[in-house]
Amino acid sequence: MEKQAVSLVSLDVVEALKDASIVFILALLLFGPVTGLVLDYSYQGGEMQLLVNQFLSRPLILALVVACGRFVFSLLFQVIQQTPSLSRLLPRKSAQIYVVKENVKQQRLALLAFLLVGLLTPLLLPAYLPVIILALIYVLLGLGLNIVVGLAGLLDLGFVAFYAVGAYGYGLGHEYLGLSFWAALPLGALMAACFGAVLGFPVLRMHGDYLAIVTLGFGEIIRLVLNNWTEFTHGPNGVSSIPPPTLFGLEFSRVAKQGGTPFHEYFGLEFSRSYKLIFIYLTLFVLVVMMTWFVMRLRNMPIGRAWEALREDEIACRSLGINHVSVKLSAFSMGAMVGGIAGVFFAAKQGAIDPASFNFFESALILAIVVLGGLGSTVGVICAALVLTILPYVLREIPDMGSYRVLIFGLFMVLMMVWRPRGLLPIRRKFYPETGATA
Repeated sequence: MEKQAVSLVSLDVVEALKDASIVFILALLLFGPVTGLVLDYSYQGGEMQLLVNQFLSRPLILALVVACGRFVFSLLFQVIQQTPSLSRLLPRKSAQIYVVKENVKQQRLALLAFLLVGLLTPLLLPAYLPVIILALIYVLLGLGLNIVVGLAGLLDLGFVAFYAVGAYGYGLGHEYLGLSFWAALPLGALMAACFGAVLGFPVLRMHGDYLAIVTLGFGEIIRLVLNNWTEFTHGPNGVSSIPPPTLFGLEFSRVAKQGGTPFHEYFGLEFSRSYKLIFIYLTLFVLVVMMTWFVMRLRNMPIGRAWEALREDEIACRSLGINHVSVKLSAFSMGAMVGGIAGVFFAAKQGAIDPASFNFFESALILAIVVLGGLGSTVGVICAALVLTILPYVLREIPDMGSYRVLIFGLFMVLMMVWRPRGLLPIRRKFYPETGATA
């Protein structure tokens, strides 16, 4: 009882109230324009007039809830600080390198379980298959950007450009050259890799904010070209009637349109659109597994070591004789190649594409996936891509949550950056028991 009394007396309630008051003001300023002012319109005399309806109670209630939460959090934070057994829960200020000993048996069991769940997903969750396919596409995008940002340390805000190159490579290639999905897949990857190399040359001597601005401009250039070159890309209308992939000449449509045989007629089944989704999912799942293995192997190869050396200190990297030009170009090209493959699958899934699908928000979402998953962490990027892609659709199905799903999404990212600044699954170094060294 005496220890509890001492801990209660030591709590600084005044400081907690100050924090809550500041948070209340900031929350009121944030929620006021967003939830307190609603734009509406009405017709008077045949003319449309805009009206601004005020709902001041909404931001006040939200600000009070946030302030109360901050007050409780401040008191709880003080209790945790004064309790040695709970202080380990606090986020650490200094950077850490996680050193682990590899357990091959556990890794194989986890891989087997992942493959089993992935192959059974079309049977377990058939209604959510389109969302899961989109999540796997973002997994590919996250893996590609993780090479550029996570491993090489090159901040890229225009990664969606390579995504668009792959998608339009398939759409326009089929329209003008009659390319099939399987021919467009390597072609889209090659085109995106070439665009990545083209982007890499002007930014060889740029770092940090300057590099981010140039890559952001590159992404906008690609989008504006696709939007304005109407004679070739059809402008805002985009490319329609993109055919789905085929399986040895078997088409997943009701009537054969590519000179093959419908899948359901060949096997004597009733027509269903789910056949196409299942085939795209299985193909994409196998490719994601292969690409994950490929990226994890790259990190342990000399090129992966060179990327990490460039990320840590470019001057020291160059002093050791590493050619920073080829290292940067390889990072941009390799990451862009993965993004181009994702674009081809996106075009095949949607059946139609337009420039509005490749805006800056997509680049920001892909970058958020890499940062929240953990820079350089392949498994973390996969988990973050699945969470950030599926979470908005789950929130959309909850009643009265459609208007607040973006707000909840932002709060989730803020909390993640506070409590897990190194990401969901931070990068881990291997431990070699023979030498006692880490890699």
